[in-house]
Amino acid sequence: MRNSDTTTGARRAATAGIAVAALLAAGCATGDKLDGTAVASTDAFVPSADNQDPSREIPGVEITEFPPGLHVTSTQRVAYPVIPPLGGPHDSRWAACDGVVYATGVRTENVVHSMEHGAVWIAYNPDKVSAEDRAALAARVTGKPYTLMSPIPGMAHPISLQSWGHQLKPDSAADPRIDQFILALRENPYTTPEPGATCSSPLFDRTNPPPFDPTAPGPDAVDPNSDGSTAPGLPTPSPGSGR
Repeated sequence: MRNSDTTTGARRAATAGIAVAALLAAGCATGDKLDGTAVASTDAFVPSADNQDPSREIPGVEITEFPPGLHVTSTQRVAYPVIPPLGGPHDSRWAACDGVVYATGVRTENVVHSMEHGAVWIAYNPDKVSAEDRAALAARVTGKPYTLMSPIPGMAHPISLQSWGHQLKPDSAADPRIDQFILALRENPYTTPEPGATCSSPLFDRTNPPPFDPTAPGPDAVDPNSDGSTAPGLPTPSPGSGR
């Protein structure tokens, strides 16, 4: 796991944070709202051919590589090494991620597939996040494409942002790195295994989704580091996107 907390990144994030604060203060006058949409203060985090992963300039972002396209069944669990997970084998059905704020915890194996499609997942511990911060996080998600949010009771950190192979754990919804992370990684065609795959999931129950399971995975859980050929019970990697 590689941490991108460099001196250069810290300076860039600090500068962007000052600009973000100024824009927020002027919001009533301009009508602009920071929700992961590119604005002058954060355009340094817009991915491009020359800067394919701008999140590397955000202090605190952890990056891990995972093989894509490894599917498990709806009854299998994956022994993810961290919760929330940021990649690895996942359910063949993805959680709807077209701006959905889930009221309850969602099965991690479904959400990981959403990230493979290019979504950013905001997870939070409901016991550690205030109602005000929860509303601020939800405002970044509601109606926004390739974004979803759900609670994880008992999560060690108050807030955790994930995209495929990337994770950031801010302490507060006011942290300017949240907008930087969303802008850098949501639908990023250079870091997303399946760019262009849909986030709409008509067969996924948004009001009563498969629940998050807080118990430890059993001995038959799928190895998250498997290449699809060594872990017992892991189906053959699925070709294509499974869209």
